[in-house]
Amino acid sequence: MPNPFKKILARLIVRMSDRLSSRPDKKAVFKSLTQLYNRILKGKKDTGLVVPFDLQQGRFIIFSDQHKGCRDAADDFRDAADTYAGALQYYYDHGYTLINLGDCEELWENTPARVMQYNADPLQAEARFLQRKRYFRIFGNHDLEWHYLVPRRQFLRPLFGKKLRVYEGLALQTQYNGNAYRIFLAHGHQGDKRSDGNTFSKWFVAAIWTPVQRWLDIHPDTLSESFDLIDAHNIIMYEWSVQNPRTLFISGHTHKPVFASLDHIDRLTKQLERATAENDTTAITALQKELQQRQEEYAGKQLVKTMAYPTYFNTGCCCFSDGDITGIEVADGFVRLIKWSRKSGTVAHRKVLEEAPLYYLFDQLPAAP
Repeated sequence: MPNPFKKILARLIVRMSDRLSSRPDKKAVFKSLTQLYNRILKGKKDTGLVVPFDLQQGRFIIFSDQHKGCRDAADDFRDAADTYAGALQYYYDHGYTLINLGDCEELWENTPARVMQYNADPLQAEARFLQRKRYFRIFGNHDLEWHYLVPRRQFLRPLFGKKLRVYEGLALQTQYNGNAYRIFLAHGHQGDKRSDGNTFSKWFVAAIWTPVQRWLDIHPDTLSESFDLIDAHNIIMYEWSVQNPRTLFISGHTHKPVFASLDHIDRLTKQLERATAENDTTAITALQKELQQRQEEYAGKQLVKTMAYPTYFNTGCCCFSDGDITGIEVADGFVRLIKWSRKSGTVAHRKVLEEAPLYYLFDQLPAAP
């Protein structure tokens, strides 16, 4: 088929995929996430751990949705592999703990053996973090096999060793103003009837979508300039998050980065007030500059405050079609949405897209009942 016709067909296929994409049930999502979070807080270590960290010194990088494949036309990770390698080197050198938040491998489209074969380098780079006791891995719907002991031992153990554990969720816990605050992490497919262990969805991706994607060379993910709640699933997960006092929620799954607080002017104004009270001249200068830029950006626009509370974040993904990757840093008292790219030369470049101090986020959270 001539290329122009392939392009037209590819656009139609992507449009149809968007229309038929996951439509999660709110009640099911709420029930599944609540059960998972409660199991972790009750000490069910086979489900997940409560990991203490220091508010000002803890360092975590959270990546999700690499979808490592077999380096063919259907491999969404192919173009981002070098960027991911550069990012991991930076975080390893700077003492971060790596949290892989699910869909690390694409096991709907490929067998585990083939994925291991084509991704030895990134997997070994991840395993270095585990050797330093700085690694956690969570399963998603596309790498659900890692939830089970036999495939873990057969395919992951040769690279990661016997110490590897794979969880369904995680809770980072710190102290602020005499209270415990938590950052709950889960892939985000929980309660999604088309993704949460759905056999038909897995068959459709492997038998129908993958051959079409490979033939048409479709890579539909692109990084938007908006980090808002732009789809139904993210909105539902935000709505769940506000029900949990003193808790932030970070997920993946949707491939769409979300950063709270979305009312940037409100956030910057409160940070500026605190910096002024503390006479922090360096912070005052930086915040005044950023606040002016935001005010100019929103001039003449109707500013709608999307979220009442800054409780929900989404990592985005590590398989954007231009080779960029996004993730969430929890480091040095801040939460940051970051992007890594390799557009200039061969060295991966880190850019902070949004950031907020943990104290600001904690101060805005719903009060405990």
